[in-house]
Amino acid sequence: MALGTALPYGLRDVKLTPYSDSGSTTLGTAVDLPNARTLSFSEAEEFTELRGDDKVVTTRGQGASVEWDLEAGGLSFEALKVLAGGTITESGTTPAQVETFKKKVTDARPFFQVEGQVISDSGGDVHCILPRCRVTGNIEGEFSDGNFFLTSGSGAALPSLKTGDEDTLYTFLQNETATAIA
Repeated sequence: MALGTALPYGLRDVKLTPYSDSGSTTLGTAVDLPNARTLSFSEAEEFTELRGDDKVVTTRGQGASVEWDLEAGGLSFEALKVLAGGTITESGTTPAQVETFKKKVTDARPFFQVEGQVISDSGGDVHCILPRCRVTGNIEGEFSDGNFFLTSGSGAALPSLKTGDEDTLYTFLQNETATAIA
């Protein structure tokens, strides 16, 4: 099937990947969002109207923005650190090792990039890349009897500031042959 006519379906993978601009790196390596269930996004733009003579003469956009939501079954401490900020410490030796994630009120939520992959009916795939994300909503999880632990987060994707990619709000990439997220 030719590129452009394939139908994407089924979330295959979501990674939280490094975002850097102007020499500041917030994340060193890609972190897998295990058992990803959803990656949803919504583009919106606020408009102002110029009115005159009792009619709308024109409108002007204030700049597009993207709101996103992620949901996954379980969550690694590495992924939680990317979403929330905080620190991870390890202590002890096998079989009594302990890994601790700690979030302090002074830990800022970092910027990161979200890349999701869905397969397509042609054997290829489609990647959705949100280049400069930050959790601006709730980070949620629930422990309950008889249910898997699901976590979710939501936030805003801002335009890229990377040289050569300035002002990119999001990118879709379609591969003829499925290609894993780098």
